[in-house]
Amino acid sequence: MPMPIRMKDVAKELNVSVVTVSKVLRGHSDIGPETRERVLRRVQELDYRPNLAARGLVTGRSYMVGVVVPELRNAFFAEIVARIGSRIRRKGYRMVIALSEEDRNLEIESIEALLAHQVDGLIVASTLTEADSGVFRRIEKQNVPYVLVDRDIPGLKANFVGVDDEAIGSIATEHLIQRGNRCIAHIRGPETTTANGRLRGYMNTMARHGLAVPAGYVVKVERSDVGGEAGGFRAMEQLLTVDPRPDAVFCHNDLAAIGALRAILNLGMRVPSDVALIGAANWPYMDLFNMPLSSIDQSPAQIGDRAAKVLLKRIESGSKSRPRRILVPVKLIVRDSSAMPGTKEELHKVRVLREPRGERGRSVHGVQSEARSARGSLSLR
Repeated sequence: MPMPIRMKDVAKELNVSVVTVSKVLRGHSDIGPETRERVLRRVQELDYRPNLAARGLVTGRSYMVGVVVPELRNAFFAEIVARIGSRIRRKGYRMVIALSEEDRNLEIESIEALLAHQVDGLIVASTLTEADSGVFRRIEKQNVPYVLVDRDIPGLKANFVGVDDEAIGSIATEHLIQRGNRCIAHIRGPETTTANGRLRGYMNTMARHGLAVPAGYVVKVERSDVGGEAGGFRAMEQLLTVDPRPDAVFCHNDLAAIGALRAILNLGMRVPSDVALIGAANWPYMDLFNMPLSSIDQSPAQIGDRAAKVLLKRIESGSKSRPRRILVPVKLIVRDSSAMPGTKEELHKVRVLREPRGERGRSVHGVQSEARSARGSLSLR
């Protein structure tokens, strides 16, 4: 049986050092393009495969990063994960993904399993509260670096990359007020810093404008419904029975907004003239419907990229540093579901999807806006 090709065999053939070959394979930037190309070409010709176990014994690293998110059906988390993977691969790391399914026990089990597999670091969109944060304190004791994304944990001094959720609630509610709505309800998410921040932004903005929030105007989507539109559908059905009936709804995310839209249209009501809608996250296909949904863009790719950079810096430095809190800017995306009165003909129902478009909205005075003419009798699939 032929002996496997070793890194030093590649180095000897090219008359370079083993360190040079190692740096090329790990994506280091201090290797010239000509040398990099020679090494990569010869690696491919020799069909060289790094011995990760041996490398781990020498470096004390697994070159694996654990990523824990609630789900991947949600395009927001999928985009974060994709960008994390893209960033860490450039440095020679690979990703192990675990799904918590919005279940605190499953999240803790997943983190413990990743630690048992000796990952070099963790990136987590957590379902946990301050009372559950003991698992992260155990991570710190093991000196495993980690970064929280999207959802912070109060009282935990950790690296965090996300958005200002209170600002999201404020921007969405302010937009609805500016278009003339006064009876504005909110479909909120489960008990996370994300949902709590958006609720605060909504409540504070309503109070600042002297607008009442009647009993029944805030409806909660439970954890079991977060990954689907059913929670938004049921919440909207409930809101439509409240007196006075809301003339606008801010939904904590885009899936809830899709469900809310279905509930409104099922009753033969019009959007936005009877009820205006806005969500949050700005999923890539929100403008594919014949009733494009307004949203708040959270730049998930930027969140994933920044989180990966923070984690890699912490892993490669090998020393603890003061936790960083990075907030990515958000943008209002105005589409037909909350278009300003008089800007377009209102739709009664939505039945078909548009063909995919190459752009996600045009910028008007610094605000992303989408205004298109659409006619016909349509409904969501």
